[in-house]
Amino acid sequence: MKKLILVTLFLTAMACQKKEPTEKATAVTDEHSYSKPELAVVKHLDLDIKVDFDTQTISGKASWTIDNISKGDEIIFDENTLNITKVTLGDDEKETKFKLGTTTEFRGKPLHITIEPNTTKVNIYYNTTKDAVALQWLKPEQTADKKKPFVFSQGESVWSRTWIPCQDSPGIRFTYDAKVTVPKDLLAVMSAVNPQKKNATGIYTFKQDKAIPSYLMAIAVGDIEFQAIDKRTGVYAEPSVLKSAAYEFAELGKMVNAAEKLYGPYRWGRYDVLVLPPSFPYGGMENPNLTFLTPGVIAGDRSLTSLLAHELGHSWSGNLVTNATWDDIWLNEGFTTYVEHRIGEAIFGKKEFDMQNVITNKELVDNVAEYGDTNPDTRLKVSLTGRNPDDGISMIPYVKGYAFLRVIENAVGREKFDPFIKNYFDSHAFQSITTEDFVKYINENLIKGDKALADKIQLDNWIYKPGIPSNILPVSSADFDAIDAIQKSWRETGVAGLSKKITTTAEKQHFIDHLPADITVKEMEAIDKEFNFTKGGNFIIKRQWFVQAIRHQYKAANPAIEQFLIGSSRTGSIMMLYKEMAKTPEGKVWAKQVFDKAKSGYHATTIQDAEGVLK
Repeated sequence: MKKLILVTLFLTAMACQKKEPTEKATAVTDEHSYSKPELAVVKHLDLDIKVDFDTQTISGKASWTIDNISKGDEIIFDENTLNITKVTLGDDEKETKFKLGTTTEFRGKPLHITIEPNTTKVNIYYNTTKDAVALQWLKPEQTADKKKPFVFSQGESVWSRTWIPCQDSPGIRFTYDAKVTVPKDLLAVMSAVNPQKKNATGIYTFKQDKAIPSYLMAIAVGDIEFQAIDKRTGVYAEPSVLKSAAYEFAELGKMVNAAEKLYGPYRWGRYDVLVLPPSFPYGGMENPNLTFLTPGVIAGDRSLTSLLAHELGHSWSGNLVTNATWDDIWLNEGFTTYVEHRIGEAIFGKKEFDMQNVITNKELVDNVAEYGDTNPDTRLKVSLTGRNPDDGISMIPYVKGYAFLRVIENAVGREKFDPFIKNYFDSHAFQSITTEDFVKYINENLIKGDKALADKIQLDNWIYKPGIPSNILPVSSADFDAIDAIQKSWRETGVAGLSKKITTTAEKQHFIDHLPADITVKEMEAIDKEFNFTKGGNFIIKRQWFVQAIRHQYKAANPAIEQFLIGSSRTGSIMMLYKEMAKTPEGKVWAKQVFDKAKSGYHATTIQDAEGVLK
């Protein structure tokens, strides 16, 4: 691989509506973008595009308002697999020269555009191609209703450049307006202020007046309808899914209120969710104003809405205060996992909070064990030099980041930590920051030279060293202790009646995760008969059960496992199963057979990850 070009990010600070940020982020280097924003940087996007399902392309014009800081003769954008047809300057559309550089794996090409010292607008005419990683085009039969086509985007981490020419770095923020033309029987929505019903023209306009990074640019087009939950929250989904989705997310407004009490006003106006078809590759994506969600969260009993709390939490940690580079992703995901748990505690109570702490701690231990406790990828501040930044999106930044913030909370008490976090969000609002910015901020505003406190927290050990530091907080749950007692006795007493004692999603997950290592197929069969894990259960319970079924050769579950892998594209979850299958020669053959059946419904990033495991 060629040595990646290093560029320096020009970090812009955007004042929030109610308070000017008091802390300024430092300049950083983002090698995953070709742009040189210290010389010329984008400020605002006017997007005028047409979505064509016949050719499966998006085409149109991206008009960028820019700041030519250096008064030089060039601005550089990122593009990957786009077809650039023409570039003009200004409102009078004076045609100018452009040049594409050499392609680099996962980064695409630099788009060099000739400008003038006084240039303030660059217009790029383009169309997407079939190789656009960010876009997934679905045929009607791949949707829930199976009547009309669907398309959605997924920009994180470096894929927005495959559907819009942009300066594609989380450290560069801009506002946008968009005009989107779609077939008249479909609705378009974006990461912006959205329409709530279809119109007769198929032309929709959007405004995002808060500065966001490019990875939060998002679009979806399909047979979508809307149902309000309260005055500022609601659900978008295909018609057959809408009613069940609205029921599932009935507490969405309460979640927003709970988050505001902890961390200050929600600053994005509306908070809506869009339930996507099963091929969406993540549990959720925190696109501003409109979280994209997997349909797997719809369990029918509101038992998986903690995922929604996580995506809502990104409205503060991630969207409001953003990691400046993908090396700093724990600032997005660790903080958001902390916010998620705090919202969950406020909504569902202390007992659920304790159970989730135990589950999260197990995820941390398991993930560090999988990587190895000396692996540099188990640090919070990682190094993705020369690598696809998607490689940094593991569970480590989520669960280790959460554990780290709990250590700080425990060291100073919530009465100090809650105001600290709120002020952290306020003082860095609408900015992209580095890990070092956070370290400086906590040293100046919380630790304040207190050596005893610094020794208690151990910042460097958590952030810059691999593995799990020794000062991690112990976790416990009285409910899980009761289940652990059941685990020690059920082999003697039998499993009859256990389903009445182990009832919640968290309790079932803990029971499944701690089944005996030497459990027999006959015992698996008895447990399945009692709980109906194979055919029933929600998404999370099925996933955890299927891991055990694969591990212990419970082949009665194989048809359901295949259906699970074919019917879902939630990357992290299906990779758990593929990895388990690939541990044996027989299982790997089976995994490849299932993958061949399933991959036509997978997102490109999901295919990429699965192929890596199944080679």
